[in-house]
Amino acid sequence: MHVQEWLETVPAVAVYALVGIVIGLESLGIPLPGEIILVSSALLASQHGDIDPVILGACATAGAIIGDSIGYAIGRKGGRPLLAWLGGKFPRHFSEAHIATAERSFQKWGMWAVFFGRFVALLRIFAGPLAGVLHMPYWKFLTANVLGGILWAGGTTAVIYYVGIVAESWLKRFSWLGLVLAVLIGLTSMLVLKRKAKKTAAATAATAATAEPAPAPATVGD
Repeated sequence: MHVQEWLETVPAVAVYALVGIVIGLESLGIPLPGEIILVSSALLASQHGDIDPVILGACATAGAIIGDSIGYAIGRKGGRPLLAWLGGKFPRHFSEAHIATAERSFQKWGMWAVFFGRFVALLRIFAGPLAGVLHMPYWKFLTANVLGGILWAGGTTAVIYYVGIVAESWLKRFSWLGLVLAVLIGLTSMLVLKRKAKKTAAATAATAATAEPAPAPATVGD
């Protein structure tokens, strides 16, 4: 069933809860279609007055911030064994190559990797747990987490909602377009990261074959 059609069958409070929970679980580290649910709900809010876009955006933002924070705490406590366990459960998302690429981004950009990672499908799943594993100072993580969560969740809700208000009849005929765009953006991000991950894995293997073992990476933000 079309996601938006299914959302139309449930009460507004259930839509708010669903958006917050799905985005929260995705931010925590569980691969879920948070962006698709958010876009669909914002489109629905623009067409039905019983769904308040402000409450919707607030629930999405809260889910993003809380989920990332829980993921950070779990990652800080679980450490690298947690990443190995996630790799076994979700090999397509938490493969060693993907983790290496994400870790390089964190080592290079620090808290900005958390902020900008909110807008990239794969990094959105990694950000919280990996920041905890790398022991990023919590105040830096929280700052980037809150700013990124507000801009991504609140901004996405506002943009999709107002576009729906301006072009309601167009969106009703082509409501799939918003979902297709969200999926294409997510897939493109994952393909780019996958290509970078393969290059990183190849380079790491070549280095390991010719050089001595590298020292353990320094804590992010120290």
